[in-house]
Amino acid sequence: MPKAKRQTPFSAKLSKKKTKPPRKPKNTDKRQREYLTDAEVERLRKAAAHQGRHGLRDDTLILLMFRHALRVGETVTLRWEQIDLKKGLLHVRRLKNGLPSTHPLRGVELRALRQLQRLNPHSSYVFLSERQAPLTSRAVHHVIARAGKEAKLPFTVHPHMLRHSTGFYLANHNHDTRSIQSYFGHANIKNTVIYTELAPNRFKDFWRD
Repeated sequence: MPKAKRQTPFSAKLSKKKTKPPRKPKNTDKRQREYLTDAEVERLRKAAAHQGRHGLRDDTLILLMFRHALRVGETVTLRWEQIDLKKGLLHVRRLKNGLPSTHPLRGVELRALRQLQRLNPHSSYVFLSERQAPLTSRAVHHVIARAGKEAKLPFTVHPHMLRHSTGFYLANHNHDTRSIQSYFGHANIKNTVIYTELAPNRFKDFWRD
């Protein structure tokens, strides 16, 4: 019976190189920007509203994530006790040591939330799965990626793009950095400046022709 070949340090190193997993592509390799325009968000919402049996839930989820810069974790743990439908207020509990804040809810959000609450009047959580359990982070990723494909957006969409979209939307509408910082719950204003620094409105008066 032939003896097994003994591995030298060089061959062992070579075999490790061969079995090394492929490098994960950078976001910039997959898309040129990490946010959506408000028109693209509308396309995403419309696609979500018409896909599957949970169109109202998925549309409302995207709307709230965009309007209130919600992270996935903040979305799946959102409870009805944080929402005052009579006064039109949303108490946002931020993750990652973010500062909590209270946001106003507009008519379109209130109408969607009231409809959603009527479907599940005894639930503590806003966004539920078919089994009446809170949605998982994975489910939110799936909902948004599927809506992006349905909307025929030219790149893969992930949930955190909605939070970035909020920042660029507010900066493009000339809201000041401090207000955006409070809205996002950023403890450090350096995390907010990225939106105001990249807003094209900063340069709108550079040329007068």
